[in-house]
Amino acid sequence: MKDVSALHHRIAEIISPEQIVHDLQALVSIESLTGREEAAQHEMATLMERAGLNVVWSTPDLRRIRSKLDFPGEEVERSSLPIVAGHLGGQTKGPRALLVAHIDVVPPGELAQWDTNPFNPIVKGGRLYGRGACDMKGGAVAALAAIRALHAVGQPVRGEVILLSVPGEEDGGAGMFAAIHQGYTGSAAVIPEPTCLDIVTVQSGAISFRLSVPGRAAHAAMRLMGVSAIEKFYVLHEALKRNEAERNRTELRPELSSLDLPYPTSIGRITGGEWSSTVADRVIAEGRYGVRVGQTTEEAAEELRSVIDEACKRDSWLRHNPATIEIYGGRFGAAEMRSDALLPTSLAEAVEIVTGKQARFTGVSYGSDMRLLVNQGKTPTVLFGPGDVRVAHSANEYVSIDEIVTCAQALAVWLLRTFRSEPVVC
Repeated sequence: MKDVSALHHRIAEIISPEQIVHDLQALVSIESLTGREEAAQHEMATLMERAGLNVVWSTPDLRRIRSKLDFPGEEVERSSLPIVAGHLGGQTKGPRALLVAHIDVVPPGELAQWDTNPFNPIVKGGRLYGRGACDMKGGAVAALAAIRALHAVGQPVRGEVILLSVPGEEDGGAGMFAAIHQGYTGSAAVIPEPTCLDIVTVQSGAISFRLSVPGRAAHAAMRLMGVSAIEKFYVLHEALKRNEAERNRTELRPELSSLDLPYPTSIGRITGGEWSSTVADRVIAEGRYGVRVGQTTEEAAEELRSVIDEACKRDSWLRHNPATIEIYGGRFGAAEMRSDALLPTSLAEAVEIVTGKQARFTGVSYGSDMRLLVNQGKTPTVLFGPGDVRVAHSANEYVSIDEIVTCAQALAVWLLRTFRSEPVVC
């Protein structure tokens, strides 16, 4: 254990909290909304070059990527798909590891709900605040710091380590999908999404849907002559709630069953009616339907359609005027890894070396690029990163600087133990 302690001490000396704050402020200050990631990718390329990495910039042909049968979908218009990769090693045979971060962020929402400008990051109370700080530029900076430390140690690297920065995660994963088709797969991958430094081995998925519910218009004074599409939507919403309860009740995996709601069904947007004194003859509801582990996105869509069809058959109006459902946008599949596999166990050992505590294996109820690497890229992958997903996508989003430092140290120890020409023996 003496060698391991010396290793951690050396890593702690190399990884600078001040450098982490500097890099993160530079990235968060760039408004890299999904579909507009070029400026942030240029900054990532610059940071990688300064860290001593061999940087490869690519812009895959969008038409060709979209034409592939397993393309995961997208929701935001874009004219390019910039991918940046920083390579270290590769001159000798050995494993190939990817540290993968998405650079795109969601819109800030109502600015009045922010205490500061979301793209003018500030540090307060040990936290950096700004859009994307948690999801997931803090993780990107942790990965960069880890590879910078690996390079600074100055020992030959067995195999190759790649820091991969991709666009388009928030609306489906087109960037990771394109990177996989460029050959960015490997022996193992870690995605530093916000996990509170837990190791995520299971992630559920999600599909987006648009539900169109018909009614029959009538004057409000003659309400009984009409059929309110709003009331009929309520019928279908109750069916979705019953289905949600059943799907979650039958999940037995401890990583997911411990979550409040591993497979949520959520309605995020409703429009309907044309006049306050007219019975609404149409409601459009858009939402999210969870994809269960072991289930494809197509199977989840079929289950959703079945729920709506059965509910329509039980209603006297909808039986003859059924609602229609459309699946659109990004399709986030589910993915899982055994927690006793080499990647999660070796990463857990590194976490324990750095923190002195046992790492916790868990699952998450949101989609990520993990499922693309596992399912399409055939690359063992886990999520492990700084930040709490409960503050992601919210006003006053933040990430703890200490968590970024700890994450960077754990990733660096894991990389050094895996890629040193003389592996550490514990």
